[in-house]
Amino acid sequence: MDLQNSTVLITGGTSGIGLELVRQLTELGANIIITGRDLDKLLAVQKRFPKVNIFQSDVSDPENIRQLYYNAILQFPDLNIIINNAGEMRLLDLQEAEKSIESMTREIDINLSGTIQMVHQFLPHLIKKHSAAIVNVSSGIAFMPYSVAPVYSASKAGVRAYTQALRLQLKGTNVKVFEMIPPGVNTNLQNDWVLPTNPSMMMDVNKMVSVAIKGLQKDKPELRPFLIGVIKWVSRIIPGTLINFGHKEFEKFKRLNNNSNSN
Repeated sequence: MDLQNSTVLITGGTSGIGLELVRQLTELGANIIITGRDLDKLLAVQKRFPKVNIFQSDVSDPENIRQLYYNAILQFPDLNIIINNAGEMRLLDLQEAEKSIESMTREIDINLSGTIQMVHQFLPHLIKKHSAAIVNVSSGIAFMPYSVAPVYSASKAGVRAYTQALRLQLKGTNVKVFEMIPPGVNTNLQNDWVLPTNPSMMMDVNKMVSVAIKGLQKDKPELRPFLIGVIKWVSRIIPGTLINFGHKEFEKFKRLNNNSNSN
C-alpha cells in the first residue's frame, strides 16, 4: 500500500494503538481522519497533530456510523483506507449476576459489531477506488480463549474469522484486507484493571505499530510481530497448555476482585 498518498480513517484514534498510528502515519505524510467518543480527547489529538481531521463518533451505534460515513465521504472523497481499531477489553467474572446483559456484551458491540458495520457502510465507497484497504485489528487472544477476558476473546476471535472471510470475498477487487494482530501491548486498555499486567509480556505500542505499517507497505495480509507466530503455532500444537497458562490470570483476578469488592 502507498500510505504516503492515502487518506486514512482510524476509529479509536485518541489513544493506544490508534494514537500511535496517527503519529507514524502522519510522519509518512498520509492524510489522517480519526474518530472517538470523547470530543475533548479528539481535540487534544488535533492540537498535537494539527493536520489531523476529527469526527466524534461511537462505533457501537449504527446511526453514528451512518452519519460518520456521509460526513467523511462528503469532506474526504479520496478516503481509501479504514482502520477498525476502536476496542475495549475488560476482565470479567461471568458469575457476577448483578451485571446487565448490555454491560456484559458491550465488547461485542464495539469490537466485533462495530467492525462489521464500519466495513458494511464504507465498502461501496472503497470498492470504487483504484487502491483501497480495510485493516481490522484483532488480537493474539483470537487464537485462544482467555478466560479472564471472555467477551473480549470472543469478539476478537470473531474479528479474525470475519476478516478472513472478507478477504476471500474481496479477492479480485482493488480492496486489500489486512488483519493487525497485536500481542499484549502497553495501552490505556489496562487502565481500570484490578489485575496488574506483566511488563515482560507486553510489547511497546510504537514497536507494534511500526511492524504493522511495514507490513501494510509490503501488502502482508497479517500485520503481526514474531510473538504472534509463536502463539499461533502453540495454539495448534498444544492448545491446552496455552489455555491453562492464561487461565491462571483469571484465578489471580478473581482473588483480587473479591478482595476489592469486600473492602
